[in-house]
Amino acid sequence: THNNSLVLFDRFDQLHLENANAVVFGKSGGGKSYTVKLEILRSLLFGTQVLIVDPENEYKYLSDTIGGSSIKISINSDQHINPFDLPVPKSDESSADVFKSHILDLTGLLRLILGELTPEEAAILDEALIQTYAIKDITPESDFSRASPPLLSDLQSIMEGLTGAESMAIRLRKYTQGTFAGFLNKPTNVSLNNQLIAFSIREMEEELRPIAMYLILNFLWVTIRRTLKKRLLVVDEAWWLMKYELGANFLSNIAKRARKYYAGLTTISQDIPDFLASPQGKTILNNSSIQVLMKQSPSSIEVVKQTFNLTDAEKYYLLEARIGFGLFFLGQNHIGIRVVASYAEDQIITSDPRQILEIEKAKEEWAKLRG
Repeated sequence: THNNSLVLFDRFDQLHLENANAVVFGKSGGGKSYTVKLEILRSLLFGTQVLIVDPENEYKYLSDTIGGSSIKISINSDQHINPFDLPVPKSDESSADVFKSHILDLTGLLRLILGELTPEEAAILDEALIQTYAIKDITPESDFSRASPPLLSDLQSIMEGLTGAESMAIRLRKYTQGTFAGFLNKPTNVSLNNQLIAFSIREMEEELRPIAMYLILNFLWVTIRRTLKKRLLVVDEAWWLMKYELGANFLSNIAKRARKYYAGLTTISQDIPDFLASPQGKTILNNSSIQVLMKQSPSSIEVVKQTFNLTDAEKYYLLEARIGFGLFFLGQNHIGIRVVASYAEDQIITSDPRQILEIEKAKEEWAKLRG
């Protein structure tokens, strides 16, 4: 904004950037999602696959307009993800290491489902998971690239036969036979063979949202580790997951490891003080070469000022910023920016309900004229 010129950058430029991760912070309505959508749209032109965790269904219109896939994860959805799916080891990875890493990630999800575990229960859960895979002839040393993975009900069956696991087996029953049975206990039938895929959890019950976000992220992380290609992994409203230590740990681990798999993590949040209060939030920030600050609220500005070492002028700039204006940090450099879309881009990435209705109405009228 200081000289009205273009900002050109390549987040996958490994010569100048330590990683391809980005964080986008700002209050609601400041232009965070619009900014991210515009980068998504332009990244697609360069062959980047974009995977989105979308708590509020904000990216469906973008996905539908450009021919992407919109996947709904909810209790009543017919689209399912099996958390027991295994990644395929790369040439420089051993099956045992990949299996162990996957068990740790899966344990995080199960801890979210089961709640607090005693040290004894934690040890029993680890043994139960190993036995659950063993009944499908999957062991740390085996070639599991084409193996059929178990289901959550298989784990429950194993637990019912283990001394000390009775309480956990009862707690799992709600997800295998009870109210939430259609959510986690089905084989994966979701395809990731599209360049843009948005996972919506808007219809998910609030208590299950962190579990759903972890489930989707785990599934996407397994996919990212299976095949090496340029990808963006976008997590909107990341504070939903960051409220839970297990979820925060998982997201921060992705931030640290994404570069190895040619992926960039984009983390979006409006709840900045809570995000930065946790060690995992700081880890994500420290492992993000790109940082974008949009309009800030008075309640969070002091935390933002201290974290990003802002001047008083920059502080007031963010407090008074108009929609689409902000500060852009790239490595050691930072500048004031204005996010500008072309007319065609704006029609695709808009989140304004009134504008979307007008576009849909125009499409209907055009269809009538053609028909």
